[in-house]
Amino acid sequence: MPSLKSYNTFGVSSVCSEIIECTSVDSLRQVLRSNPHACVIGGGSNILLVNDIDQTVVINKLSGIEVKHLANDRVLVKAGAGVVWDDLVNFCVSKSYYGIENLTAIPGSVGAAPMQNIGAYGVELKDVFLDLKAMHRNTQEIHIFNNEDCQFGYRSSIFKNAEKDQYVITEVSITLSRIKRLNTSYAPVQIAVDHLTEDASIEDIRNIIRDIRWSKLPRPSNLGNAGSFFKNPVISDSQFTVLKNKYPNIPSYPAQNGIKIPAGWLIEQAGWKGKRVGETGCHEKQSLVIVNYGEATGREIFNHAINVQSSVKSIFNIYLDMEVNIVGAM
Repeated sequence: MPSLKSYNTFGVSSVCSEIIECTSVDSLRQVLRSNPHACVIGGGSNILLVNDIDQTVVINKLSGIEVKHLANDRVLVKAGAGVVWDDLVNFCVSKSYYGIENLTAIPGSVGAAPMQNIGAYGVELKDVFLDLKAMHRNTQEIHIFNNEDCQFGYRSSIFKNAEKDQYVITEVSITLSRIKRLNTSYAPVQIAVDHLTEDASIEDIRNIIRDIRWSKLPRPSNLGNAGSFFKNPVISDSQFTVLKNKYPNIPSYPAQNGIKIPAGWLIEQAGWKGKRVGETGCHEKQSLVIVNYGEATGREIFNHAINVQSSVKSIFNIYLDMEVNIVGAM
C-alpha cells in the first residue's frame, strides 16, 4: 500500500489503497464517478492523518493561473485548486497586484484557501475572494459559489460545515488592485516598515511578513507540523470578566460575538509550550503549533492535541476548536 508521508506536512506515515493525481477536471470527474467518497488532498498542510486510509486518495493537482484586467485598476486572477498558494502570492507580487501579499508563506494549495478562509497579518481570503468552482462528489457537476455562498467565518466556510465532504474545489477567483494599497495594521509589520529607508513596496511587505512568520513558526520541511492546530476561541463578555479578574494580564481582542483570546497564550499558561511527549509536542517558540519531532504517528499527535484541549478546558473553562482537519479519527 502506498505511503502518504510526502503528501502531508506533518510527515505522518499513513498508507492508503491507492494514490491518484488528478491534473484536469475531466480526470477528477472520472475518479469521482467511480469513487465519490475518495479522500481528496491538496497540499496536505492542514490535515492530520490519524489512521491508515482504506480507500483511494486523490491528490488535487489542477494547475494554471489566468489574469483578466478589469475597470478601475482591478484585476481578476483565476487559479487552479492544485496551485501552491505561495506560488500564487509570489506571482501576484511580481505583477504588483495588491491584496494577498500579507498571506505570504502560508503552506498549502489554492483549493484549501477558501475552505478555511485563510488569514494572517490583518488580511483574510474573503477580503479579495470573488468566487470558486467546485465539483459535487455525487453528481460530478460543477457549481459556482460566490463570496456570500461560501459563508466565510473565522477559519471556516460552508465547506467545513454544511457542505463538508460534498464538493471538491477546482478553481478559485480573486480580485486584486493595481493601485498601491499596503496593509500594515499588524504592529510588527508597521515597525519593520518604519525602519525602511524608502517607502515600502509590495515586495517589502511580502519579505517582512515571511521573515516574521518563519522567525516564530517551524517550517514543515524542517519539522513536521500543520501550522496553528487550534483556533483562537471567542468567549462571552461575562466569561472574560471572570478570567480578567483571575488573570489580569490575559491578552484579548474584540470579536464579532464576544472577546477573542489567543489560544497560544492559554496553552502556554497551561504548561504545554515546548513540552515534548515522545515524538510529538507543542513547539518551543509557538505553543499553538503541534509538531512531529520524528516518527510520531497521527494517533499520537491527535492524542496530544486532545490532552492539550482537556487541560485548557479544565483550567480556563474554554474549549479549543481544532483548526486542523482530522482524517480517519474513528
